[in-house]
Amino acid sequence: MCRFMVYKGTDEILLSELILNPTHSILTQSFDSRLRLDTRRPHNGDGFGIGYYTPPSLGPEPCVFTSTIPAWNCINLSRIASKTTSSLIFAHVRATTEGNLSDSNCHPFTYKSLMFMHNGGIGSFRKIKRKLALSLNEQWFTFVQGSTDSEWAFATFLDCLDKSGWHPDRDVIGEGGFGHTVLRKALLKTIERINALIKEVVGGERVGEEDSRSLLNFAVTDGESVVCSRYVSSRTDEAASLFWSSGTSWKESAKSAGKASSSSSDHSKKDYVMERRDKGSDIVLVASEPLTFERDNWVTVPTNSTLTIHKQTVMIHPIIDEFYSANPAHTRSAGFAQAKGQTITGPDKRVLPQRANGRRNGSGDRSSEDGGEGLRSEEVVSGAISRLRRA
Repeated sequence: MCRFMVYKGTDEILLSELILNPTHSILTQSFDSRLRLDTRRPHNGDGFGIGYYTPPSLGPEPCVFTSTIPAWNCINLSRIASKTTSSLIFAHVRATTEGNLSDSNCHPFTYKSLMFMHNGGIGSFRKIKRKLALSLNEQWFTFVQGSTDSEWAFATFLDCLDKSGWHPDRDVIGEGGFGHTVLRKALLKTIERINALIKEVVGGERVGEEDSRSLLNFAVTDGESVVCSRYVSSRTDEAASLFWSSGTSWKESAKSAGKASSSSSDHSKKDYVMERRDKGSDIVLVASEPLTFERDNWVTVPTNSTLTIHKQTVMIHPIIDEFYSANPAHTRSAGFAQAKGQTITGPDKRVLPQRANGRRNGSGDRSSEDGGEGLRSEEVVSGAISRLRRA
């Protein structure tokens, strides 16, 4: 399960202040993810990518740097991040589920002024890939260079944007972009088309050999507005984690500064904090996993919702479809996402244990998780939370 991060600010920030320096930066998450239980692939080491927007005089397209080298072992990432600033940044560390290890499969993906990344997976992707490809206009069919389900999702987004009357070739930097409403509707249409194809080809939700449930945490931007989704194609399961934070400054915490003179094996790692001096949101961060250990800095994005950042204003909208529930007491299971290596948090930011919620067995019924495997998973989660609290 991958990890991604979005930064949007009124001012430019040094990339290293997000990617390298924080104690729990996106780079640290590539080898020490605290909200992950994937024992098969314990690291997000299948490549990484950073994308950022430059001054308008250099054109509307973002600059993207990707590599198949693990993020923690790429010296060029440190060189670039410590000398580069931007006011809109995407960062992604990859744990492959579909597609081999290559630069063309590393996020974020771009087309003209648009940038896109994904955390999760399309259910039954190999079953629906042919029909998904044939549903696209030729321009977006030939656009795909890699072999990931994520890039095909981006091609579907471009096709949805095109068919809604907004051709992606249009240069919109400096004109307010496509507009956050247009981006959000195209993202919702992308999710709708993926669900429809799965339903047509595979049928209903299955567990086991052919699981049609999808985890679709998307992030897309046109250089002006940002739209993210936290989504699972199920009424009974939780989506992969997603958090956001906003404030007036992103800086090293006073506690961390006080420790600077003490002995440490890595003086470059610092504890950061999101400060809020007024009601403004000069900085907005969105992340699969919090970059700080300050619990009050982060808000959980509700399952099956979109988060929109427009002119530093954050808006949350529910995704109302067949998997939506208007009941505020509706509960979901963490079992499916945990099976994909993802720990799940509820609205109170507490980890949801798999054993407490139960999971489906092969017949589709819920079964208790009183066995040793569920208990070990819960112990791992408890240990991770304890480490976070001590930090």
